[in-house]
Amino acid sequence: MKPASFTYHAPASVDEAVALLGQYADADGRILAGGQSLVPTMAFRLARPGHLIDINGIDAIRNISVDGDALVIGAGVRHAAFHHPVCDGPLGALLSRVVQDIAHFPIRMRGTFCGSLAHADPASEWCAVAATLDATLVAKSADGERRIAAADFFETVMTTALAENEMLVEARLPILPANAKFGFNEFSRRAGDFAMTMALAVWEDDNGGITNARIGIGGAEDRPRRIAEAEAILNGNAPSDEIFRAAADAAADVVDPMEDHATPASYRRDLVRALTRRACEQANT
Repeated sequence: MKPASFTYHAPASVDEAVALLGQYADADGRILAGGQSLVPTMAFRLARPGHLIDINGIDAIRNISVDGDALVIGAGVRHAAFHHPVCDGPLGALLSRVVQDIAHFPIRMRGTFCGSLAHADPASEWCAVAATLDATLVAKSADGERRIAAADFFETVMTTALAENEMLVEARLPILPANAKFGFNEFSRRAGDFAMTMALAVWEDDNGGITNARIGIGGAEDRPRRIAEAEAILNGNAPSDEIFRAAADAAADVVDPMEDHATPASYRRDLVRALTRRACEQANT
């Protein structure tokens, strides 16, 4: 199929892009970055933007940098940038591990980190990372800039706190300390398919004990989030199979899984339990 007709714009700066977005917000103006989600929905006419604002010509948003205690990822950064560590330490290694499970290589060459966040598919690996690490997401409009905590950014399936006239210009991930450890595990029916559930475990190793534990679940519910009940079980304890199983049980108990004709909620709940335990085990290796 072919998309419905639209007007194409190719701004040369972020200011020009957000001005266009504000001008055409009432005409369903959309930002085009990687296009790996937007273009297929346009082809099926599930999305019919009147104006398409292509930001691929904006050099300023293609950068990854460290700013104080944050890794700053611009809106034009592709998934493929994370095939190799983009920063030293555990965070660079974590991002390089997670990107391996994102779709297929051609998609990773075009799709963008921030585009994935803005699309807010519950099965997005980057959304789970942002929620687990308490990322700060920077939105810009013609009226100015605002910073949104990841916990407030994801509202429900493919719905975010972005206003119609706002563009997500960068994501800021906190730099993990050198003693941080992590594990990531997801399940999909075939390699490259959308994940049915995923779990990310991150904590700091305090002389053999667990501190500042973070357990994030994606794909199971309508949005990614941290599981405080599981984190409370891990914090202050030494890593062990018993503790990992208890944390996994707690995560499975509190999630409210989605279901569809092929996947009952009980199945996703079991996946949360299994994947949380595996992520914890990986973090302990």
